[in-house]
Amino acid sequence: MAAQHELGAGPVRALVRFSGELSTKARRTRSRFQNRLAANLRDAFDAEGVDAALESGWSRFHVESPDADFLDPLLRTFGVSSCSVLAGECEADLDTIVATGTALFAESVRGRSYAVRARRSGSHGFSSSDIQQRLGASLNPGATVDLGNPDITVFVEVRDERVFFHEDRIRGPSGLPLGVQGHALALISGGFDSAVAAWMALRRGIRLDYVFCNLGGSAYERMVVEVTKILADRWSYGTRPRLHVLEFGPVVEAMRARAKPAYLQVVLKRMMYRAAATIGERIGVEAIVTGESVGQVSSQTLRNLRAIENASSLPVLRPLLGFHKEEILDRAREIGTYDLSSRVREYCDLVPQRPVTASSPEAAEAQESAVGFAELDEAVAGAAVHDVRALRPESMVGASLYVADVPDGARVLDTRSRDAFEAWHWPGAIPRDLPQLERDFGELDRDATYVLCCAEGVRTAYLAEVMQRAGYEAYSFLGGAPRMRRVARGRPGID
Repeated sequence: MAAQHELGAGPVRALVRFSGELSTKARRTRSRFQNRLAANLRDAFDAEGVDAALESGWSRFHVESPDADFLDPLLRTFGVSSCSVLAGECEADLDTIVATGTALFAESVRGRSYAVRARRSGSHGFSSSDIQQRLGASLNPGATVDLGNPDITVFVEVRDERVFFHEDRIRGPSGLPLGVQGHALALISGGFDSAVAAWMALRRGIRLDYVFCNLGGSAYERMVVEVTKILADRWSYGTRPRLHVLEFGPVVEAMRARAKPAYLQVVLKRMMYRAAATIGERIGVEAIVTGESVGQVSSQTLRNLRAIENASSLPVLRPLLGFHKEEILDRAREIGTYDLSSRVREYCDLVPQRPVTASSPEAAEAQESAVGFAELDEAVAGAAVHDVRALRPESMVGASLYVADVPDGARVLDTRSRDAFEAWHWPGAIPRDLPQLERDFGELDRDATYVLCCAEGVRTAYLAEVMQRAGYEAYSFLGGAPRMRRVARGRPGID
């Protein structure tokens, strides 16, 4: 990329494209959706501490910022189809377009193959083909035109009186702007399925709150909170998700004492549905979201799903209904919940063998009635409610697990991807794969101090806690790599 395209060379401007679904809406609906998207983007920038100005338009948004830090939250905002960092702009005059494009890209394409792609909207005295032919010919000395598989593609977008130049399209999550499709309550267990199902509901514009039926104590609750924070902090811009935590241990004890063992899984799901529906009715949601898919485990056979369904007074949405497990795991990796979810035990597995796989609604209701609802009502009445985005990691596990700066002499172990590490890391940081570090940390020098860094500031908390128990002085960096980079900027000689 030529020097004039480098992100650090000056203010960064980007062109933001909407999900194609928005263009199919009637004008009033589209206007409402785009206004919501603009509000969500501004919240994304505020939440991440990004200095970025958003200019909204009918067909595109523009963002300007002193640096490219805005790209990360922007590309996690539903309704954004893609964005392009602009190499330059000019007026909508063909000669000016050719001159500006040549100045911007002549060095980039020298000795390489290239193509020019132009798109135009508005009324002009030239066509997209005219731009492609004239600019392509002007760039030709020292380069080779290749329309099939070029090394570089020069994009020219003409929007009325302005022209924008760029090379790349960076894909966003698409979907609908969060909040345009109403309000639902997601059952969250911390595992792969429930987190991915929640993400897919968010992607369809559904604002979510969460309900967690705790079967495993405070350690389990902390891990579920960390998974939920990824969904709330990184994917729920424009909303303030609430997490309702119910102590479900007494409910399970009552089930074990009063229901047939083979029906425990089905009855547990019915109890969770009832709890979610009760809370949902109270806070005014339109539906319940679950992570079930057909046939994965005994409680998810089609017959058992039917036996569970009528326990909820609200519609039940199952975004993963047609997914197989590998698809769910791949999506968990994409959204950032995989590593945390992989450490969550399956507390819902109550039947060691021979569970019922084809219950009828009548049989399931009979077993549920035998258990009764006193313990369930008590769990719902005693639910703790948390503003997930306001929760701080230190409030979950204690301030001794986190540091907000790197102590002198500490060794920084950076567990992010290789690409993220190479893009920026704390000077002297050591890249380490998180699962491997979890297995092999016992080989580290016990006399050193360690600061563990990840992308969000929550994945390394669990390992820091384990290392502390093993006698190491180890901490998780509060706020993860984004905050660590801001701290670095405030230190002389570090960037």
